[in-house]
Amino acid sequence: MAVPVRFEGFSIRVSNVARSVAFYCDQLGFTVEQQHGTSFALMRLGEGTIGLLHGDLSRWPAEARNQMHIELTTDDLDGLYAELQAKGVQFTEPPHDAPWERSMTIRDPDGYQVEFAQGLRGQNSPT
Repeated sequence: MAVPVRFEGFSIRVSNVARSVAFYCDQLGFTVEQQHGTSFALMRLGEGTIGLLHGDLSRWPAEARNQMHIELTTDDLDGLYAELQAKGVQFTEPPHDAPWERSMTIRDPDGYQVEFAQGLRGQNSPT
């Protein structure tokens, strides 16, 4: 493309915006950039954003939400694991190595997977 394009973030439907805002802020360190009552919140972490849109999730079964995941990276996966455990975060997968990365996974209040990988995305093979 001749005209530069930036990826800013994405939006997901959530059943309760306030509950999701609390989760992403308190557990994961996001900040609220904008919030419009109970219908929408724009959350920021570093350069990226997640829009939280209130919606009826009964039309999108849990199995479909289980297939999506939000990908975050860190330089110290084991340190982050200890920090999040101390906050009471429950893990669906603790830190583990795969051929392509070292990662761990939790679920947000609506069942979306939040994956943390060590290193830079696309360059994070375990050592």
